[in-house]
Amino acid sequence: MKVKLSEIIDAIEMMDVYSEYFIDKETGEIECVNDMTMSSSEKDEVYDSLDEHGFYRLPTSFDIRDYDIMEAFVNTLSGTEYEKLAHAIQGKGAFRRFKDNVYDLGIDQQWYDYQAKEYRRIADEWCEENSIEYEE
Repeated sequence: MKVKLSEIIDAIEMMDVYSEYFIDKETGEIECVNDMTMSSSEKDEVYDSLDEHGFYRLPTSFDIRDYDIMEAFVNTLSGTEYEKLAHAIQGKGAFRRFKDNVYDLGIDQQWYDYQAKEYRRIADEWCEENSIEYEE
């Protein structure tokens, strides 16, 4: 079974604390279970199908650790950009302040490129760890 790496990356990008993503071992399809948008019976239906076919669980939002990606990005910077963002990511509201400062500094595309590269790295490593073949 080969899966599309782009679909794994999409799932990683969509990940939040209310969602879990799985790859169905039989079909190679990515299935999502979302506590906020699905009823109990809808979730049970997906789980039953996955249990029947077998599955791989994609990394969760706790595995991905977006804060660590943000912090690593800041550490690639220097000067004013580094100083502003290093301060912005401290304490409560760090994600909002980071995003606002990235836009204010005009480095939003640089951030999105960095984040995409990290999500791809996470997806690559996950596929390797689980011996999953993928195509681009």
